[in-house]
Amino acid sequence: MSTSFEQARTYAAGTAPLPFPIPAEVTVQEVGPRDGFQLEPGTIPTAEKVAIIDALSATGVPRVQLTSFVRPEAVPQLADAAEVMAGFTPVEGVEYSVLIPNLKGAERALQTPADCWELMLSSTDAHSIANANRPTAEAFDRLRPVIELGLAEGKHLVGGLATSLGCPFEGRTPFERVAWAVALYADAGVGHVTIADTAGLADPAHVHEIASRLRQEFPDLRITLHLHNTRGLGMANVISGLAAGITDFDSSIGGLGGCPYAPGATGNIATEELVHLLDLLGVRTGADLGALTTIARTAVSAAVRHPLESSFEKADPSWVLHTPPQRQELAGK
Repeated sequence: MSTSFEQARTYAAGTAPLPFPIPAEVTVQEVGPRDGFQLEPGTIPTAEKVAIIDALSATGVPRVQLTSFVRPEAVPQLADAAEVMAGFTPVEGVEYSVLIPNLKGAERALQTPADCWELMLSSTDAHSIANANRPTAEAFDRLRPVIELGLAEGKHLVGGLATSLGCPFEGRTPFERVAWAVALYADAGVGHVTIADTAGLADPAHVHEIASRLRQEFPDLRITLHLHNTRGLGMANVISGLAAGITDFDSSIGGLGGCPYAPGATGNIATEELVHLLDLLGVRTGADLGALTTIARTAVSAAVRHPLESSFEKADPSWVLHTPPQRQELAGK
């Protein structure tokens, strides 16, 4: 049990629970080293990325997404994928994932200690054309050999589905379309999918509808929610996902990230904000908020050299109290 979890439970003691059931435990995947860094304009040295990965591995998060084996010219920030994979120190009990765009990327990943391969597909044709230069069905056909190789190699495969909670080109994504895309993966033998709010268009009602109906239609499938905080609804959407029974969430240290092929897409939900919320709700993650906040404010802030999206760049956890003043004075003075 993490220190921050204990502190949050003491702080929230006596508070009535939410008026609906939520899971007792959640798995958090830290995606900052890949999704968080990919759009950073300044090159982050490989040694700094490795140091951040090693620090994140010690925070108690059970899954960390490290990099992507995409073409270097497509995402220059991740051109050092092989060096990152060779440089980090795996921690027992932590699963390490990489994003695999195609068969060539999968073959490169086989030479690394990656436990999990994350695949990417768009639920909507318009975003698929923007991202992969072909509609969804054609893009999936190109993923089939990757899936076959991953299954043969015993890899944990996760089928990502961008724009499942809204598309900047097509609008609100209907459940039927998302279910069709999920079925592509499920029928090919992939037992875990990620439902992504790529452009930060999700709202709590849509999240609950998509997540709860997918759990009903695909009861044996593991489902991760990948949310963004573009319009300030990130944590509200997390609560909606919890209410739908979701127990896996992606998040990014410092709230970094975004999609280069989705207009207006800004950062992922911040890992610090997610763990803070879950600690307050009594949902165990195993992650320590204090350690995450320290990494965000120091190593990550120094690496990206700009203000972070996370509120925890300045704010402390709710349970941190301050010495009462003896007279009227401005906070921080």
